[in-house]
Parts: sequence; C-alpha cells; structure tokens
Amino acid sequence: MTAGPLADPSLGGLVLVDKPAGVTSHDVVAVVRRAARTRRVGHAGTLDPFATGLLVLAVGPATRLLAHLDGEPKVYEATIRFGWETDTDDATGIPARAAPPPPDDLLEEPNHPLRVAAEMALTGMLSQRPPSFSAKHVDGVRAYDLARRGDLVELPAVPVTVFGWRWLGGRSSEVDVEIRCGAGTYIRSLARDLGRRLGSAAHCSRLRRVASGPLSVTDAIPMGDLVPGSLTDGTHAVRSPLGALGHLAREELSEAQLAAVGQGRSLPASAPGAAGDRGVLVHGGEVVAIAERLADDRWQPRVVLRGAAA
Repeated sequence: MTAGPLADPSLGGLVLVDKPAGVTSHDVVAVVRRAARTRRVGHAGTLDPFATGLLVLAVGPATRLLAHLDGEPKVYEATIRFGWETDTDDATGIPARAAPPPPDDLLEEPNHPLRVAAEMALTGMLSQRPPSFSAKHVDGVRAYDLARRGDLVELPAVPVTVFGWRWLGGRSSEVDVEIRCGAGTYIRSLARDLGRRLGSAAHCSRLRRVASGPLSVTDAIPMGDLVPGSLTDGTHAVRSPLGALGHLAREELSEAQLAAVGQGRSLPASAPGAAGDRGVLVHGGEVVAIAERLADDRWQPRVVLRGAAA
C-alpha cells in the first residue's frame, strides 16, 4: 500500500484507524470526518464497541470503492475465557450459562489433540448462529435493539467461512488464538461454540482485528491522534486505495484513455480475460475507475472517480 498522501487529494483515499475499546465504529467515522474536514466518510466493516484494532475507512470519492476493496481474510487476535457464557458472547454481557473450564493441560499445551480437533471442527465453511446482541435484522429491527428491550431472539444460522486458527498461548481458564476468517464471521460465536465443543462454556473476553485483506493495523493511526484537520494539513496521510485493489486486473491508462474514461466510454483491455471480471483503471499511480470486462475484451467503466465531486 502507498504510504504517502495522494498526489491528487480530490480523489480521496483510505484512512486506517486503530480503534480503542469502548467506542463504536460510528464514533470513529465522526472523528475521521472532522480530521478530513468532510462528511463523505464510509467504513469497510464495523467492529464491536468492546473490540480494538483495524478499521478501514474511505474519504471523499474513494468511498465509492468500498465495495470493491480486498477485505479478506479478516485476521483477529482473541482471548477466549472458559467457565461461563454470556448473553452477548463477550465480556460485556451478563453470565448466562456456567460450566467447569477444560483441564489446564488442554489450554496450555500448544498441540493438545482435543482442542486442535475442536478448532478444526470450527474451520471451513460453517453454519454459524450469530449472537443475540448483533446488528442482524429481525423483521426490520436490529437484534441488539430487541435484546436491550429484553426480547432475546435466537437468530437463524448463517453461512460463514473460517480459514484457520492459530494457538498463541494458554493458561488456566483462558486461551489466546489468532483466527483468519471471511467477512460476516462472529468471533464471539466461535468462542461460544469452542467452549461447547470442549464440554465447557466460554465467551470472548478480548478481541482485536489485526488485518483486513492486505491492510494491517501496524499501518493504522491511533484514533486519539486524529484531531480536526489532521488529515488535511499533512499530519497524517490519506492513503492510496490501490494497494487494497490488488486482487483486480490493473490497466494503465494513457492521457487519451483517461479522457475517454472520464466520459464513460469503453476502451480495449491490454490483456485477455473473462467477461464480467472487474479491473482497476490507473493513471499516474492513482485509481481512476473500476471497470467491468465486456465480452469483446473491452473495459467498461462502472465506478469513475476522476471528476467526481469531493
């Protein structure tokens, strides 16, 4: 990913923020709006208030790229605490079910076969039941709004993908893991389900997102460092979205082609490909447009940034 500010700030770009615990993703959006001096800010996926780590936001015309960013795998570091479940499946909830924690050796040995087998059973394409306290809609109402009213709803299972678990360390009643997963996966639910598979009860006591696709929290700005105007006065960089579009075919544009794309006209692709594929059209190192490949190997611009209002 390009580390410096964009050569053409009118196209906007990405802001990576390291969210602290105790604030919502909407709170972070509000901070970035003030730091970038624009209301045109969007995010590429929320984090629960108790969680910390990487939030990917776009400002200006680059908000139109959010649906096209490479956001997988999501990588999380989590602490799973055994002994009880909560109504939220995390440490902010009320204890809902208790059970003795697994034996210490199961949690402390890196390759204990029972824990490894349970983690493997929770790997791959899964049918996962989301927490009752979640943003899922039930008859047009957010599940967490119903739960706060006392109407705990058991949500239907949804398909998710878990690419893998990595053991980071264990101690009495707790285990630290790294989980690589697809979008929409609830780590809280994985903690709950791991506890049940080990004959115990568990919840997620700590959660941190460390990566989203090629983007890493090591490149993120601590939220507390973002003050009004700090993304426009050079204190912090608005980053090029190009590094998060590396999964798309890339087409470099000439000056003549740049003008054609600005008018919405198609142009020939420099290499063959499958109809319907998406590509990123680039000029001078900047993302100009997202295009769709037509059957005759031409790129048809679908999302054009150049000339969009800031």
